[in-house]
Amino acid sequence: HVRGEWLAVPCRDAQLTVGWLGREAVRRYVKNKPDNGGFASVDDVRFLVRRCKGLGLLDNDDPLEVALEDNEFVEVVIEGDAMSPDFIPSQPEGVYLYSKYREPEKYIALDGDSLTTEDLVNLGKGHYKIKLTSTAEKKVQKSREVIDSIVREKTVVYGITTGFGKFARTVIPINKLQELQVNLVRSHSSGVGKPLSPERCRMLLALRINVLAKGYSGISLETLKQVIEVFNASCLPYVPEKGTVAASGDLAPLSHLALGLIGEGKMWSPKSGWADAKYVHGVVNDTIAFVKNIITTELNSATDNPMVFASRGETISGGNFHGEYPAKALDYLAIGIHELAAISERRIERLCNPSLSELPAFLVAEGGLNSGFMIAHCTAAALVSENKALCHPSSVDSLSTSAATEDHVAMGGWAARKALRVIEHVEQVLAIELLAACQGIEFLRPLRTTTPLEKVYDLVRSVVRPWIKDRFMAPDIEAAHRLLLEQKVWEVASPYIEKYRMEHIPESRPVSPTAFSLEFLHKKSTKIPESEDL
Repeated sequence: HVRGEWLAVPCRDAQLTVGWLGREAVRRYVKNKPDNGGFASVDDVRFLVRRCKGLGLLDNDDPLEVALEDNEFVEVVIEGDAMSPDFIPSQPEGVYLYSKYREPEKYIALDGDSLTTEDLVNLGKGHYKIKLTSTAEKKVQKSREVIDSIVREKTVVYGITTGFGKFARTVIPINKLQELQVNLVRSHSSGVGKPLSPERCRMLLALRINVLAKGYSGISLETLKQVIEVFNASCLPYVPEKGTVAASGDLAPLSHLALGLIGEGKMWSPKSGWADAKYVHGVVNDTIAFVKNIITTELNSATDNPMVFASRGETISGGNFHGEYPAKALDYLAIGIHELAAISERRIERLCNPSLSELPAFLVAEGGLNSGFMIAHCTAAALVSENKALCHPSSVDSLSTSAATEDHVAMGGWAARKALRVIEHVEQVLAIELLAACQGIEFLRPLRTTTPLEKVYDLVRSVVRPWIKDRFMAPDIEAAHRLLLEQKVWEVASPYIEKYRMEHIPESRPVSPTAFSLEFLHKKSTKIPESEDL
């Protein structure tokens, strides 16, 4: 464990020393860092080594066979760094094997009836992905129709419209059913002890998918397919091994299994290791990905009326010309992207407010004589406010045209223009934040922040000089805006961001330059030793 990262170090010679292990861990740590961890040479690094269990310090001269057990976890504490006070309470068994995971190419089709023990073991080892048979899909759909009917007709059925266990006689109002399901998962996630290894968690997840595929559970096909996607991506919930009484499935382990799927608790992936599940849900990135998928489909769709089918020698008049899909998607995009500016504006306010930032008011010396970023913040607030109006969906509006022949239209052109305007405003707000954040750093010199942030700072300062006193600000905002538009900020930061993304964010949630947040610029230099993780 080196500066927040777990590194696997094979030790084939038991006579090697603890000091060798520490140097090898530091070497591997430095190798994986774009800035070499901030060290000129590994030989210059001084460190201590201690056990993760018990936290006892080890003598660097002791041979490994005397000091450590097989696959034991240790922390290498670099001189000048603070020792971390604790660790994840229990490292999953087999953590040293995690790096061996390779995404499989073959599939096993599950139908709820034909899973073998050999299949289950292979699924646990990550040798296969899962898909449903067409028969299983039909059974799941029919089962779900029964549940929908129960809810629609307000029938009292245990566990669907009532509480559970002793609360079986408590009828739950229809408008509370969604809350009931979430509360069930949260309250039952009460297991303790070590988490199941990824291999065992895959087996548990595969077993549950197979049971749900039988068509007796009432799960929606859409939800079941999402669970299968989670399995196939090897994004695995944190499931404590203790708390089961081997009844109902069992309640505690299965609740922990579901907890990660709703974005709570912890999950594991080959790229991130253990991390908070809320990271597995970047709403802006999800929005962009969703809209991109729809627009890609529309790019490759036939939209004429009538449609000409040469193979059948006929024409058909239909609704393929209707722009409802891209219109609604672009309305959604505007709402999602707006959130970046809304959050950014709040950070600008906190930077400018001396009671919150402990920096000079409005980030300028001689306040009163100088106004600094006072009105720049107002500009950001104005843009965010305008975005709120622009985020009203245009696709909900429709006016009859063509003498009532076209009586339902999508207003997609306005949706597209609104989305573009929202994006432009977001870029401008982020430019103001970039300037404010760099100005805040000026008041903390000669202290330095992390290497990647210093590189972003240097880039900004190559086009905008620090604010000593008030001056014409609009050109500065435009200069920072160009840095963002031309993706120069991203180019400087991306080698570091990519590393952190691999460590903390599942691969299915990529960070894009569009959604690149400047939030990390606001960490106090006094609290960030150079080259420490963002």
